[in-house]
Amino acid sequence: MRTKQLKLVAAGIGAGAAVAMGALGVTFADEPNSAGTVSEGPEITLGETTTSSVAPSEIATTFVTPPVTAERPDGFAAGG
Repeated sequence: MRTKQLKLVAAGIGAGAAVAMGALGVTFADEPNSAGTVSEGPEITLGETTTSSVAPSEIATTFVTPPVTAERPDGFAAGG
């Protein structure tokens, strides 16, 4: 008999939570959009420190050489 009571209490708590979620959803809902578009908000503007520039046509590449060189141990071929 204890299991049935526990299931009944859990079902009641779940139903109460579902009703509370629905009530909060209705309370905090904005006006629905008929076309399903995003509601209008504040205008997005660029800050005063924003600068526009054209991307370079070629990427500047630098070639780096390692600071340390090593010698191949005997028995190892120069594979590839």
